[in-house]
Amino acid sequence: MEKFIVTPREDKTVTMTIRIDRTLQEQYNDLSARTNRSRNELIGMALRYALDHMELRDGPLA
Repeated sequence: MEKFIVTPREDKTVTMTIRIDRTLQEQYNDLSARTNRSRNELIGMALRYALDHMELRDGPLA
């Protein structure tokens, strides 16, 4: 009989606390309910998208 081998899972996530506008939280709550995805998952997806599509420019910030 073959052995059932269990290896340690690599956890690549961290916990962090942020403050956001209440209306933004409500929008994520609504989106979470409509898509059957967790609010955490949706926010992670949005953060990844923002980083992948961000353009930095020199000069003063407007």
